Amino acid sequence: MISVEAALEIILNEIKPLGMERINILSSLGRVLGEDISASTDNPPWDNSAMDGYALRAIDTKTASKDKPITLKVIEDLPAGYTAKKTIKKGEAIRIMTGAPMPKGADAVLMVEDTEKSEVGSKKPAPERIYRGSEVKIFREAKLGDNIRKAGEDFRKGDIVLTKGISIRPAEIGMLAAVGKPVIYVHQRPKVAVLSTGDELVEIDETPTDGKIRNSNSYAIAAQVKTCGAIPVQLGIARDNKKDLREKLEFGLTADCIVSSGGVSVGDFDFVKDVLKEMGSEMKFWKVAMKPGKPLAFGVIGGKPAFGLPGNPISSMVAFEQFTMPAILKMMGKREVFKRVFNALLTKPIKKKPGRVHFVRAALEQKNGQFYAAPLEGQGSGILSSMVKANCLIILPEDAKDIEKDSKVKVQMLDQGFLYQDKPGY
Repeated sequence: MISVEAALEIILNEIKPLGMERINILSSLGRVLGEDISASTDNPPWDNSAMDGYALRAIDTKTASKDKPITLKVIEDLPAGYTAKKTIKKGEAIRIMTGAPMPKGADAVLMVEDTEKSEVGSKKPAPERIYRGSEVKIFREAKLGDNIRKAGEDFRKGDIVLTKGISIRPAEIGMLAAVGKPVIYVHQRPKVAVLSTGDELVEIDETPTDGKIRNSNSYAIAAQVKTCGAIPVQLGIARDNKKDLREKLEFGLTADCIVSSGGVSVGDFDFVKDVLKEMGSEMKFWKVAMKPGKPLAFGVIGGKPAFGLPGNPISSMVAFEQFTMPAILKMMGKREVFKRVFNALLTKPIKKKPGRVHFVRAALEQKNGQFYAAPLEGQGSGILSSMVKANCLIILPEDAKDIEKDSKVKVQMLDQGFLYQDKPGY
């Protein structure tokens, strides 16, 4: 039996990222970028207005105030997507929209809220459209550079705007579009063969008879595979005989990784370890000092990782979180493959004997800026209902003994649900 840390080191030393493929950027969300992306132009490519307002010469607004406005002649309208036909001279302004290039002669933009537009010779406010020959009253002094976005302030031509190895989020997709990269290289998504073993299992649309249970593991594990961003390939159920198990595992070798559940303990019909060896697997270990999840086999067949997870539902899911998920994420080219662990206060005591790392299902909540972790009832490795209620795992070290209430403990999130709440926090 080896430690959790040693098992992780062995597994990740065997894992290599998969190759590359070219895909459309809208299909790249959550994938890992396989190339550096550089800018072919400055962004923005020219000075432009950050506001709807008036492009003008700052010096022409000197001393302007609400009580003593300065009047400028409006010589042109300039919507976004067009360039000014005229150059601004002393006493002149151009009505400008957000994003429009700065006209020649202008060195500031005054927002429309600090102005009042009117037609020449009329005391009534002008209609919404500004006509050539109209005037604008300026109620505030502008400073040089006010409300101007400078050319290249975002990035310059030749800048590396995205580096290979990062995970692609909506912001990265926006950047790829901004630099004109509709198709990019990303790491391939691994195909993960998922297999359940045991004569006691029936499919989920069957009614279990005496001694039978539904095959929930395949679906839970397949869902965990999808959560990683990989592609599950369900192999169904292998019966407790070497022939059936071998046939399904051999088919699983068409995938990039094999994950089975059950058949790795010490019972007379636990054949997974034996069949993997017969198939040429180099077995690295098959017991880990953890609870739940001790009977865990890991080997490599033809360069492909093979995980033999425990048969109990919670044991298999916890073992997947700790070992299989980091391996799959590394295969996808990700740099950050471990879920974040942080501190919380324990809401009630936990009994524990030293010798194994314990992963305790818990409900995490935040009060007054402090995280609290409440251990759930029903910590047995077959109690799926407590896994449904849990949003985190409390991690108790191998050498830890009984843990008292209000002790500081490490917690690992199970899902993203804790990031959301029903009311805004601002």
